[in-house]
Amino acid sequence: MSKTIKYNSIKNWAEDDRPREKLLNNGAKALSDAELLAILIGSGSRSQSAVDLSRQILQDMNNDLRILSQKSVVELTRYKGIGQAKAISIVAAMELVRRKKFNTNDKVKINSSKQIYQEMYSLLSDIKHEEFWAVYLDRKNVIINKKQISLGGVSSTTVDTKIIFKNALDLLASGMILVHNHPSGSLNPSPQDIDLTKKIKQGSKLLDISLLDHIIIAGEQYYSFADNGAI
Repeated sequence: MSKTIKYNSIKNWAEDDRPREKLLNNGAKALSDAELLAILIGSGSRSQSAVDLSRQILQDMNNDLRILSQKSVVELTRYKGIGQAKAISIVAAMELVRRKKFNTNDKVKINSSKQIYQEMYSLLSDIKHEEFWAVYLDRKNVIINKKQISLGGVSSTTVDTKIIFKNALDLLASGMILVHNHPSGSLNPSPQDIDLTKKIKQGSKLLDISLLDHIIIAGEQYYSFADNGAI
C-alpha cells in the first residue's frame, strides 16, 4: 500500500511568505528566482510545492538562468509537475527576457568589438543553433538596425550575401558588422567563415560600404576578425 507524501502546501504558508502575495506587497525584486519561477508555473506536484519544484529545477541548472533559457518544452516536461502548458510558460518568459535585453531604442555608437559582442550577446550566446546577423551603421558608427540574415543548424547556416547588401542599401548604411554564433563553443573561424568574410569585404568596397568587423560569439567569449587582423 503506497503512502501519500505530505508536504507543506503554499496555501498553508503565512501570507507574507507566499510568492504572489510577497510580490504584491514588496515588489518583484523581493522574490528569489525560485519564487518567481513558482509564480510562472502556478502549482507543483502532489509531493512538492511550486516553490520546491522550482528550486529543484534551478538546482539542476546550477542556479544559472542562462542554462534554463536553453531548455526546450520537451526537456522541461520531464519534471514531474511540469506539463506542456507550464513548460510553454517558462520558455515564453525566457524568450521575453532575451528580447528585452536585445531590443533597444537607444542610439548606440560602436567603438570596439566588445560593444558589438555586448549588443548581440543576449541574442546569440545561449542558443543551440547557428544564426547569422548583420549590424548596420551610419557614418558616425551609430547602429541603424540589426537584421537576421539566416538561421541554420547546430554547426552551420547558409548565408545569402545578396540579402546582406540589399539591407545595407535599403538602410543607406555606411558600414556594417557581421555577427554569428558557434553553438559548439569554438572560437576559431571556420574556412567557410573566412571565405565568406573575404567575399563580403570585396563586395562592400564596390558599394562604398565599410565592413568593419565580423564577430563570432561562443558563449561567454567572442572572436573579432578586426582585432585579429583578419579583415
